[in-house]
Amino acid sequence: MSYSRFLFCVLLKNKLNAKISKGDTMLYDFIIIDKTSSAPLYMQIYASIRRSVENGSLVKNTKLPSVRQLSSGLEVSKTTVSAAYEQLCVEGYIKNKPQSGYYVEAQFENAPKKSENTHSSAIAHIKRYDYDFSGKSIDDKIINIDEWKKYVKEVINTGYMLMSYGEPQGETVLRNALQKYSLGVRSVNTSAENIVVGAGTQLLLYLLCSLVGTNKTVAMAKSSYIQAEFIFKTLGLDIKYFDTDSKGITISSLEKIKPDMVLINPNFIAENGMSMPVSRRLELIKWAKENDCIIIEDDYNGELRYSTHPMPCVQNYDIENTVYLGSFSKILLPSVRISYMVLPDKLLKKYRQISPYINQTASKTEQNALAKYLENRRLDAHLRKARRVYLEKSKQITDCVYKYFGSDTQIIFNETSLYISVKIKGISDYNEIRKKLDENNIAVMPEKAEINALNLSFSGISVDKIDAGIKRICDVIQQEKK
Repeated sequence: MSYSRFLFCVLLKNKLNAKISKGDTMLYDFIIIDKTSSAPLYMQIYASIRRSVENGSLVKNTKLPSVRQLSSGLEVSKTTVSAAYEQLCVEGYIKNKPQSGYYVEAQFENAPKKSENTHSSAIAHIKRYDYDFSGKSIDDKIINIDEWKKYVKEVINTGYMLMSYGEPQGETVLRNALQKYSLGVRSVNTSAENIVVGAGTQLLLYLLCSLVGTNKTVAMAKSSYIQAEFIFKTLGLDIKYFDTDSKGITISSLEKIKPDMVLINPNFIAENGMSMPVSRRLELIKWAKENDCIIIEDDYNGELRYSTHPMPCVQNYDIENTVYLGSFSKILLPSVRISYMVLPDKLLKKYRQISPYINQTASKTEQNALAKYLENRRLDAHLRKARRVYLEKSKQITDCVYKYFGSDTQIIFNETSLYISVKIKGISDYNEIRKKLDENNIAVMPEKAEINALNLSFSGISVDKIDAGIKRICDVIQQEKK
């Protein structure tokens, strides 16, 4: 044999041995041996395998490493491994199948059941509703999913972008795009430096609270964002509820509460579904400045206006004390968990101090895809289509409610909310109604007990199912009344 051929065979053998050793080490790390112990090595191997079979870690029909693999991995002789396997075979723990190998034979009753320790997609039950008014999805007629996938694919094909961590504050290219977009559609007055990107509004609220401090009082409406209230409670903030009138938040109630922060959605007043007028916004800004209070403006779906021009956000009038929150969950895709927060300079300084310790939570790939989507003005076209579709659906669901429940039924509706609140005569316990609807394969929006109404979202359900869905709701309620 030539020297070059001999060297090739040696290298190939070493490579194969390394591969076997590396791969198989993961398979039998449960076998613990101590070569300094006085106990025979074969008994130590025997005891480890037996213990794993008895406690259920090795279940019946699990294939064990071959004698050669195990002796190589543990660096013991083949005779040692064979002796351990033979003892286990004699006692019925394992079985030797000719031309196949050694398999676990015994099955103990105390072995953990698979269903108790796993929650795989095959086990988890995801309920599908005949009529989904829950608001957890959007209409597939709005989004051109192939177009969005094209932008994602462009980013993925740019390999170098995926080889590093994302910027903690959000990708610069996205923050620049967001600055132009938010100014154009919502009149947000900011620079890209003041924008912080995160995977959803909830995470941004956690971050905001860490900047402001958790030993604080926050004022919010009783009909506010449920997840925000959960965050405030989790962090131990003192939550107070402000009063509202036909113009929104009342300054007199803030005087009584004296909050450090106030959470508002100026696009929706629960009492009448109208937006907070400019006069009340300016009163709120004036009070917040005089009382060193941070305004948290949750501009949920602020871009969605069907019949009127969007009103400038509160932050447009006040860049010193207002924190602006924007999201793309309902405007673009619920699965694209990208939200952004605009910080006033005084909070941006605090953010700079803690930013070295913060990891970005939003996907770098989706951030760059969204930046391209915004830069190419695809979201502008998307919004125009969304407004048309949601206008049609809002009219459809309102007409159907009046059709089946009567024209005197009270409906509260706002253009940006993508749902209607329905107060039905003769109903006092809406929680019970929601349970009955669920049993009848109808999903509605969850709501706090003190909001005495049935909230029906039209964001995800198709137009051609709205009429039948409202009729079934009416049938279920009528049955409950009997």
